[in-house]
Amino acid sequence: MPSASSVPSVSSGASRVRPAVAADVPVVLRLVRELAEYEKALHEVAATEAQLREALFPQGREPATFAHVAEVDGEVVGCAIWFLSFSTWTGTHGIWLEDLYVTPAQRGSGLGQELLRTLAALCVERGYSRLEWWVLDWNTPSIGFYESIGAVAQDEWTRFRLDGPALGALTGRAH
Repeated sequence: MPSASSVPSVSSGASRVRPAVAADVPVVLRLVRELAEYEKALHEVAATEAQLREALFPQGREPATFAHVAEVDGEVVGCAIWFLSFSTWTGTHGIWLEDLYVTPAQRGSGLGQELLRTLAALCVERGYSRLEWWVLDWNTPSIGFYESIGAVAQDEWTRFRLDGPALGALTGRAH
């Protein structure tokens, strides 16, 4: 599988979408924190620059997590953080979009759509069957945006999570 950095960047005038580089890690983490604040969950963000750098640009192994950034006049103003998923039903990979964020000043500029278009192009080029993500039920502006580009809500599924003490309890070990 080619790395995210082997995918060409997409440009439009003074803005462009490109694979993230290690120097982008501080601003990507800042954008993640802005997204968490918007989602009223800033208190849940524990990630550090070192952790994000290791996830996106690990030493001695291929990354399992990838990022693209959106720039305007050389300033990073948006990001998409993603990883591969797999469907046993289709027998192919897909992309799971963990975070998509564009700063408030740049919303409506087309950068969010360009980030999604870039990931969709990766899916098509690599033969992946899906591009998927979550959106909070109350986030009607984002839901409207996603529906406007043809995304379909998958509301017949109930999300479950096992974390914290429950994760450790299942294994019989403290977490």
